[in-house]
Amino acid sequence: MKIQAAIVAENGGAFNIRDVEVESPRDDEVLVKIVGVGVCHTDLVCRDQYFPVPLPCVFGHEGSGVVEAVGANVTKVAPGDHVVLTYKSCGKCVNCLKGAAPYCLDLYGQNFAGHRPDGSNAHSCDGETVHGHFFQQSSFATHALAHEQNTVKVDKSAPLELLGPLGCGIQTGAGAVMNSLRPRAGEAIAVFGAGSVGLSAIMAARVVGCSTIIAVDLNEKRLELARELGATHTFNGNEDGVVDKIVELTGGGVDFSLECTGLPSVARQAVDCLILTGTCGIIGVAPLGTEIALDMNGILFGRSVRGIIEGDSDRDVFIPRLVELHRQGRFPFDRLVRFYPLSEIQQAVEDTERGDVLKAILRP
Repeated sequence: MKIQAAIVAENGGAFNIRDVEVESPRDDEVLVKIVGVGVCHTDLVCRDQYFPVPLPCVFGHEGSGVVEAVGANVTKVAPGDHVVLTYKSCGKCVNCLKGAAPYCLDLYGQNFAGHRPDGSNAHSCDGETVHGHFFQQSSFATHALAHEQNTVKVDKSAPLELLGPLGCGIQTGAGAVMNSLRPRAGEAIAVFGAGSVGLSAIMAARVVGCSTIIAVDLNEKRLELARELGATHTFNGNEDGVVDKIVELTGGGVDFSLECTGLPSVARQAVDCLILTGTCGIIGVAPLGTEIALDMNGILFGRSVRGIIEGDSDRDVFIPRLVELHRQGRFPFDRLVRFYPLSEIQQAVEDTERGDVLKAILRP
């Protein structure tokens, strides 16, 4: 069928809306009419080739919509179902089999290769192949071709156009707290970077009962929103001695920290502000080969540093839980969102990169 999709043709290039041909679903695939799709930092860094995703490509990996057609072997969803699209894993490697799907040994091949795992591609434009299947969805489009595995059914009473970012960015921030770090009620956490991922972590920290929730960012408006969403204290990263202030405030350091910026200097701060035996989660995406310098003795005395992908989320369980928390008013991630028509994707991207919007959602 013919759809409209945003294509990036070159490294750092613009998102241009084009007519694209897409194949019908294979036996294990699902065709989804997109209602909303979030713009994620990962889309932009892949456009800029932080990870070598082949171009031209249709990006987009935070889609939500209505199932239009399913392959012959699909049993998880049916036409008319409301769904959120998320990351894909192989389901067969040792990590997938032990319940660690975000750390699938073929995570790159499943999500960043620009084609199906078997090497085929369902998208073309003017007779030429266009790389799709980004996160096995490529949802910057009117329709996305997803796999049954990374399609998550959600309640039809939920605001579908809002839910796409639960598939990656919002799930990552909230899951980093709820699934990965798992602070106990009364413990302290510092979140470095108050973008959509960091603010999702702050909301989650309030849900689980952290008594001290610290937000660090350079943008005073974001720090103000962080306080409204649950931060008990905020610090501007431009100020001197942020780490010392956090250590003094908490009487020795925070139990947990999250690095959401992808900047090595910020990662060092996130580690240095920990109490002995504290844990720092690294979420921010940096170019391949980026290194950080840590004080070996600072780690030796009990601190831990770990990377976190997709918030350690069990997709079919965690995304509906976030939908329910939003329904209850306990996870108001709608406060982060601004909507744009798909035709204005380039404006949405530019507003995101300037920091004018936390989470842009495109509506075809």
